[in-house]
Amino acid sequence: MAQAISNKEVFLKGIIRENPVFVILLGLCPTLGVTSSAINGVGMGAATAFVLVMSNLVISLVKSLIPDKVRIPAFIVIIASFVTVVQLLMAAYMPALNEQLGLFIPLIVVNCIVLGRAEAFASRNNALSSILDGLGMGVGFTLALTLLGSVREVLGSLSLFGYRFIEADGMLVFILAPGAFISLGFIIAIMNWMKNRNKSSN
Repeated sequence: MAQAISNKEVFLKGIIRENPVFVILLGLCPTLGVTSSAINGVGMGAATAFVLVMSNLVISLVKSLIPDKVRIPAFIVIIASFVTVVQLLMAAYMPALNEQLGLFIPLIVVNCIVLGRAEAFASRNNALSSILDGLGMGVGFTLALTLLGSVREVLGSLSLFGYRFIEADGMLVFILAPGAFISLGFIIAIMNWMKNRNKSSN
């Protein structure tokens, strides 16, 4: 029972308590670069989540076989293998999304979230816990990118997931790079306000 609770906490921490974007502010390059729309956020988040889960699993299984001197290069090779799989699948089955995300897909290899979880967690824990850690971080990252992309798309294009609901011009700044910083800043500020409000009410 204790193990089940522990695994639940491992999964949930990446979504809520240690959300990579809204709490520990990791992976901001793709977060700010691709979230001009909600669908881009979902695509980038799902690709990163897949790489997180699979690389965590493999690293947890082979960690005892990797010499300390080549630990980080070995992790990068494992991560790069799964990034290549994702890129080929997206190019074959989702070419439009693959073109939108562009260079940010191969850059998952050096995403500090993926490499950080490999080093800090997967290399020190069993396969099941490593899968749940990667899944939790991946879901948290996907939710964060989708939320940010949705806010920017609604304000900038007056649409959501490509469906336009008002025939008018949105605020162009939210589609451009400054809009990413503005939107992220306001979302984090609102989340922190809600967190502090809950603490004071308790």
